[in-house]
Amino acid sequence: MKTAARLAGVTGRMLGVLIVLGTFATAQQSRWAKDDDPVAKYIIDMERQWAESGCTHDTVASKFLADDFQGTAPSGERYNKAEALKTDHSLNERDCHLDEAKVRFFGDTVAIAYGSERAKTKRDGSEAMRCLVWTDTWLHRSGKWEIIAVQDAEQPCK
Repeated sequence: MKTAARLAGVTGRMLGVLIVLGTFATAQQSRWAKDDDPVAKYIIDMERQWAESGCTHDTVASKFLADDFQGTAPSGERYNKAEALKTDHSLNERDCHLDEAKVRFFGDTVAIAYGSERAKTKRDGSEAMRCLVWTDTWLHRSGKWEIIAVQDAEQPCK
């Protein structure tokens, strides 16, 4: 009788572990956003507004950067939300443009936006096109989508 009870206990624990692992594996499934996905449309629109904010001087990023946000600049330096919202008045930008953005969902609460952007920048009398590729991590928490991390890389413009 003890053996049957012990076997039932082991089987029950194993079943519990399998359920947890199955749930975890399911939560990690990913999918590319469809063109008509409203969340992806929102994320891409916010990314476009952020890319254009160098020209518009809009503080749109304050709407969607998480309080615990961390970014990595092309130089490798890390920065937080307050630093991301500062305006660099020595950098004059024009023709700011989001070139592309795609969204991949990981479950219902994580989305990764992959994109590129460009702008003509003028600093110290010299003007040049600056092109960036980036990966932004969005998290859905407390009822809203917000960016928790970004990684930017400068690339030669085409």
